[in-house]
Amino acid sequence: MKKKLAIIALFIMLFSVVSVTASAADPIPNINIQVGDSDGKPGTSSLSILLLVTVLSVAPAILVLMTSFTRIVVVLGFVRSSLGTQQAPPNQVLVGLALFMTLFIMSPTLSEVNQVALQPYLKGEISQTDALEKAAVPMKQFMYKHTRDKDLQLFLSYSKMERPKEVEDIPITVLVPAYAISELKTAFQMGFMIYIPFLIIDIVVSSTLMAMGMMMLPPVMISLPFKILLFVLVDGWYLVVKSLLESFGTS
Repeated sequence: MKKKLAIIALFIMLFSVVSVTASAADPIPNINIQVGDSDGKPGTSSLSILLLVTVLSVAPAILVLMTSFTRIVVVLGFVRSSLGTQQAPPNQVLVGLALFMTLFIMSPTLSEVNQVALQPYLKGEISQTDALEKAAVPMKQFMYKHTRDKDLQLFLSYSKMERPKEVEDIPITVLVPAYAISELKTAFQMGFMIYIPFLIIDIVVSSTLMAMGMMMLPPVMISLPFKILLFVLVDGWYLVVKSLLESFGTS
């Protein structure tokens, strides 16, 4: 044991000597990072980076509230809750499916944003302010198409504004919350329709167990296989996804 400790101490000493010698012969250079323009004048680049970080920080809110993501993820959550499978499918699967369905549904709108705003801005044909204004128009048209008049009028009345004649004139701060609560209402309506058949199965199983005197047996243990079997037999995921796509395509 003493020999092993001596060998380890010897290796540590040799490593220390080599490290000190190497650092003395070739010291580690200093690295300076400076944010600024190519001519050395800071300001524009640092401001651009600050704006970029700000946009990235609010990107989740933009994705959730200005696209079809809200309705899709809420409906998928209702499907899992009605089945009673708790963590199957897991949150990562539901959110991933909702994300790719959002990209699929929003692809025409995003393509229009790319054509009228992003590409001209990258080519230097329009300014950043004009690009943002042009990009907001397709998004407003999409949200307005799926926003209830009652919800939109709520925020217009609260802000003491007259209803604009054109969709482009509606402020984004008014349209986004109106669209969000409209999406939540639609998602809850679809979730209620999904709950009904599984609720009937739970009631039938509970009544049967009570009639048989099996009050100590949890009804969930018996109803869960039947609910999964029903969902698989009717091809539930296909029907749910089809209903979601049609709700955006025919609204």
